[in-house]
This record gives sequence, structure tokens and C-alpha cells, in this order.
Amino acid sequence: MLKTFSKCIREFKLPTILTLLMIIGEVFIEVLIPFRTKDLVNGIQEGMSMDELLRLGLILVVMAVVSLCFGAGAAILGAKASAGFARNVRGDVFRRIQGFSFENIDRFSTASLVTRLTTDVGYVRMAFMMTIRAAVRSPLMVIFSTVMAWTMGGSLALTFVVVIPVLFGGLLLIARKAMPAFRAVFRKYDRMNESIEENVRGMRVVKGFAREDHEKEKFAKASKDIAKDFTKAERIVAMNNPLMTLCVNFNLVFILWVGARMIVTSRGTVINVGEISAMITYGMQILMSLMMLSMIYVMMTISWESMKRLREVLEEEPSLKNPENPVTEVADGSVDFEGVSFKYSRAAHTDALSGVDLHIPSGSTVGILGGTGSGKSTLVQLIPRLYDATEGAVRVGGRDVRDYDIEALRNAVSMVLQKNLLFSGTIRENLRWGNENATDEELEEACRLAQADEFIRSFPEGYDTHIEQGGTNVSGGQKQRLCIARALLKKPKILILDDSTSAVDTRTDAKIRAGFKAYIPETTKIIIAQRVASVEDADLILVMDGGRIAAQGTHAELMKCSDIYREIYEQQTKGGAGDEE
Repeated sequence: MLKTFSKCIREFKLPTILTLLMIIGEVFIEVLIPFRTKDLVNGIQEGMSMDELLRLGLILVVMAVVSLCFGAGAAILGAKASAGFARNVRGDVFRRIQGFSFENIDRFSTASLVTRLTTDVGYVRMAFMMTIRAAVRSPLMVIFSTVMAWTMGGSLALTFVVVIPVLFGGLLLIARKAMPAFRAVFRKYDRMNESIEENVRGMRVVKGFAREDHEKEKFAKASKDIAKDFTKAERIVAMNNPLMTLCVNFNLVFILWVGARMIVTSRGTVINVGEISAMITYGMQILMSLMMLSMIYVMMTISWESMKRLREVLEEEPSLKNPENPVTEVADGSVDFEGVSFKYSRAAHTDALSGVDLHIPSGSTVGILGGTGSGKSTLVQLIPRLYDATEGAVRVGGRDVRDYDIEALRNAVSMVLQKNLLFSGTIRENLRWGNENATDEELEEACRLAQADEFIRSFPEGYDTHIEQGGTNVSGGQKQRLCIARALLKKPKILILDDSTSAVDTRTDAKIRAGFKAYIPETTKIIIAQRVASVEDADLILVMDGGRIAAQGTHAELMKCSDIYREIYEQQTKGGAGDEE
């Protein structure tokens, strides 16, 4: 665990080391101050001259200022080191997630990943801050103060032999009792964040079904569970204060009572008033340091859970990796499936795809039809290697997709999903996700192909129109056309439209397909659709059923040999479904 996170310190090693040195200096000076204060008290009692008193007072002031400087330096450097450490942890986790395949991401919920990148990183930052400051300061203070107290007070320091074990044992017990509640909070944070995410994403559905009250109750329940666990833990931790007060008062009474008897009986030869005042100060330093150690223990235990959750992400190995000598050029847009079967997980009982054999020539147009769960989307996700086939091989440009550099392969394949995402920013910025170096002319040409140019120019700011997060200020059809234009800017060898014209009318759909045929004839076009009209003129149509290719051929061929295709066609044409949109 520590080895994993120590790698995240990197460029912040120097401020980390300097913080530790500053803390040592601060503790050393603080322990010496009571020792010098003892001389000042004794000097006053013995009638020391004013010049000597001023000299001792000036020394104490200088020591206090030096201690303050050490403390301030430790605080500044510690803050810089901990903030930088947290930045590196967050960056490493985020970059790791970016390298995950869909299979890896499926193991973590989105809400859980958000919690890890926010709440968990925050706890780990606090743990790092405590480690380089309080976790060093408190043990050193206990050791130095105990040595100084024993040196001055002798047998009077035996009070610490009683107080330290009682306080330390009590604080440890309190912390251990509070831990189960703290651990349970993180799982409940995930559930609460999941509730928030679902509610925000599905706000239109929530309002459409008038389920606001239900969502409020669900969120309130999640919040109440977290508050309950925190309250339980904090109630236990609150016992620190009375225990601390008891030990402090016992220490004070013992030192004053026994010390006073020793002064009287020995006439000040064994111990004097100045040494008793120093003993009281050392006692407070020791007890406060033990109190801080107990809080560090609680915080470190909470942070340990966060560290474990973050390490799960950092040590998760991407299931898809580049080969040793990857191919970086995709020859053409031909696609071949050779005996392909696929499961989403090893524990799955049934195949999502089974025994798929298929050849798609480069530059052809392929339509895919089938019911929900028939394997349409799964089939095309194997082409850009979003998943790897469980059995068999998928070839692009005559090469197994596992031979390619993943980035090179995906740059040659553009996918447009039914629920594709637009990011906050201008239309122009969103389009350049497809090609950051695209010229304005290229942007406009891609938008004309996608039938988006006309509605973009209808906006007052045209291509500089701001898109809200998720594209909420454009219609579903407009969003799909912008996503198609973005995909076209990649100038791909293979273009996959996964039901991505479902929100546009049939006339616009036909114009988009006609544009593809005229302007990108060499690009292989794979179109998943619900409407037969969207794929009727394709070079090859696949009918998927139960993870298998039930039939394939042209429209005319399938009308003769495929009952499923003929039934879909007749339902849509006779029922007028093809013109509804």
C-alpha cells in the first residue's frame, strides 16, 4: 500500500522532507522552552537582577519566534506537499481509468469511481498531511518531553507511567470502537452518489413520471444512513475529551500535591517551583500529543479504507493491451469475423455472440437489424476492440485487431451511438473532438454531410453556439447529427452508426445516407437501425437473433429467404411505422 502511494509523491519529495525537518526543529525548540522558563521562574523567586531577567526573557522570546517560524514553514510546505500529492494521486487514478477497457469499467460503477476521485482522494490527502506533520510531531513530543521531565523531576515523573498507558489505552479503545462505523460510510457514499447521478441524468424521466417525491425519499434515506454512521462514530470519538480532561487533571493534581510535599520536605533541594511549572507544561505536551495520536489513528484508519479503494483502481490491469510490436497502419476498411463468440464476463452463463462468421468488403454499406438483446451493438463493439472476442478472431484491413496499436485502430474506426454525448463548449469545439486540426471548411463539409449545417446556421451564433453539458439545449435529432459530423471529421476507414439516426425523420435519414454514398465511397459503413428503410439499399443486410446471424443478404434476397426480415418489413410498411418519425 505504502509503496504504491509513495510513487505519487514524485516532484514533491523536497517539500515533504523539508516539512519533516521543520517539524523536528519546532518540537526541539518547544521542549526547550519550559526548561528555560524554569530558570526564569526560579530567578524571580531568588531575586535575580532585572538585566538577567530581561536576558532570559529575550531568550524565551527568540525561542518562541524560532518555533513559530518552524511551525509556519512546516504548515506551508506541508500544505504544498499534501496538495501536490493529492493532485498526483487523482491524476494517476484518472489516467488509469482512461486506459481501462469497457470490461474494466464494468467492474466499477460510475458513482464509485466518482467517490474515489473526490472523497477518497480527500481523505488520503489528509492522511498524508498528518503523516508528515502530526504523526511525526506527536511521537517526538512525547519522547522528548518524557526525557526532559524525567531529567528534571526524577520520581515525580512517575505520574506519566500511570497517565500515559491509561490515556493511550483508552484512546486506542475508543478509536477501535469507532472504526466499523467509519468503514461502512464509504459504501454508503457510493450508493448516495449513484442516486444523485441517476436522478440528474434521468431528470426528464423523473419529472415525466412525477417521481420527485420518490427520489427525494430515496436520497433522504441514503443521507440519513450516512449521518447515522457518522453520528455513531463521532459519539464514540467524543469520549476522547472527558478522558483527556480526567488525565490532565490527575496529572496536574499529582504534580502539584507531590511536588509541593517534596519542596517542603527537602527545602527545595530535590525540586523547586520552576521545575514543577516545567513538569506541568511537559505533562500537558505529552497528553496533548497522545490525544493527537488517537485522532491520527482514527483518521489513518479511515484513510486506509480510502487508500485500499484507490489502490484497487491503480492496480487494476487493463484487459486490453497493445502487442509488443503493434501495427500502426490500417490498410483498408474490410472487416472479417471468423468463428467469433463473446461473453461479457467469465461468469456469464450464455454467450452474447455465438459462432459469427462474416466478411465485409472495404467501402461497402452494411445494415444490421434485430430485436433488443440480439447482439447488434455487441457485434460492432468488437471492431474497434472495445472488447476482445472470447473465441475466434476479428480482422480489420486483413489483420487481427489484437495486432494493432489500439489508438491507431480506433482512429481508423468512428462510432456514433444512439445516446452519444456532447460536451459543454461551443459546437465548433465539440466537432473538433473528431479532428482537433480540422479547418472551418472541413467542419462545415462534415456538417453538410450529416444534415447539421442548416440548423447550426439558424442559431444566432452559428458554429460558436454554446452547448450545455450533455447537449441539453439541442434536440435529440440535432445532437445525433452533430455526433455524426464529429465522427466524419476523423475521416475513418470504418464508420459505425449504432441506431444513431433514430431521432431524425426518414427524409433526413435518407439524405444522410445519400451523402455517405457520394462523399465517402471508400469508407466501410455499418448501420444498426430499427427501420428497414434505413438499411434497405445497403450492399449487405444482417438479421441478428439471439447473438447469431440469422440471415444475411440484400433486401431482395432477405425478402425471399428470411421470415424475420419479411415480418419486420411488412409490419413497418403496412403499419406506416416507417413514416411516423
